[in-house]
Amino acid sequence: MKIGIVSQWYAPEPVFIAGNLADELAARGHEVRVLTAFPNYPTGRTYPGYRQRWRHVERDGGPVVRRVPIYPSHDTSAVRRVANLVSFAGTSLAAAPRFLAGVDAVYVFSPPPTAFAAPALLRLLRGVPSLLHVQDMWPESVTGSAMAPGGWAGRVLDRSLSAVMRGIYRTAAQIAVISPSMADLVIDRGADPNKVRVVLNWTDEKLFAPGAATEEGRAAIGHRGVPTVMFAGNLGPLQRVSTAVRAAAAVGPVMDLVFVGSGNEAEEARRLATELGAGNVRFLGRRTPEEMKALYAAADFQLVTLRDMPGLRGTIPSKLQAALASGAPVIVSANGDCADLVAASGAGFASAAEDVVGLAAQFRRAAALTDRDRAAMSRRALAVYRDRMSLRVGADHIEDMLLKLDRANRPR
Repeated sequence: MKIGIVSQWYAPEPVFIAGNLADELAARGHEVRVLTAFPNYPTGRTYPGYRQRWRHVERDGGPVVRRVPIYPSHDTSAVRRVANLVSFAGTSLAAAPRFLAGVDAVYVFSPPPTAFAAPALLRLLRGVPSLLHVQDMWPESVTGSAMAPGGWAGRVLDRSLSAVMRGIYRTAAQIAVISPSMADLVIDRGADPNKVRVVLNWTDEKLFAPGAATEEGRAAIGHRGVPTVMFAGNLGPLQRVSTAVRAAAAVGPVMDLVFVGSGNEAEEARRLATELGAGNVRFLGRRTPEEMKALYAAADFQLVTLRDMPGLRGTIPSKLQAALASGAPVIVSANGDCADLVAASGAGFASAAEDVVGLAAQFRRAAALTDRDRAAMSRRALAVYRDRMSLRVGADHIEDMLLKLDRANRPR
């Protein structure tokens, strides 16, 4: 096939799904063209070595990548963030008709929904079908953030984004979602059930794989001989990490909680840990992706937390795949598919979202686990990743969906 991929984010940015898929499909013999922006996430500044210009095409023997100019931003300004998303919609719209000419189908990484602008134009002009890969539910991911307005403005924003998403779900020829509950949500919002398929995300398998703990890694996370639980990733309003800080403070010195990452809620979490006198809670700040493998190996458990919101029941955060691929047992504080998957597979412990008492109980269970039982849990974690979440499994699903689109579209 000739496959187009449209994604606002792409390597070298640390958003790897579209990039991994492009490389895998090209390795399987397909001709792949990627339409993306100049890299600027998560710093909000164009990466060194890149100069924004209109005609920029990268050819390295695999996928052909066309980058279009974008307004770079990833700060707390809602206006600048909107400008970032809308600018990609505009420049990708202008570039798509020529760069993606002749493709049989288009894969769209979403959100943001503005990435669907160019595929929608190709469908209108040439009847090119598209496969939408939904990673987060909008409008919940927007209205639940710290930047969302309240009152009537918030209600207008919610209704407007809901209408946009319903239109996109109806327009896409196939929809891949990352969890069963997310499938129910998109169907409830207008998607045809016959075109929705669950495709669990994979992780960056070059970075996350089983590894032995090293003295350097243990020193980096401050391992002091008690079970260490690590939260790696964004410390934002949707993660509600204050639940974990309170639970760790309640458990006390029998376990440690280490945060690796940054976000809008990081300073509040630090203040809360200080107020509670939680000496077993540490904050390491942001680390490079290359450092993470050693940190994962040094920790005894990985932590995943989410807010108690209906729209997040179908969310499976990427940190879960990274943990499972590393063979790390997981502790989950969330409602829905993420917690269900961990509990059913025996890959860790789960409690309800924002339940401090319940999460503290799981921390105590983890701290009391024998080395033998933790090793068995680690093997189950790795097995569930390889059997259900790996790049190979996910690419099989996406490739099959694209091939079916091509076959269905050819007679017309």
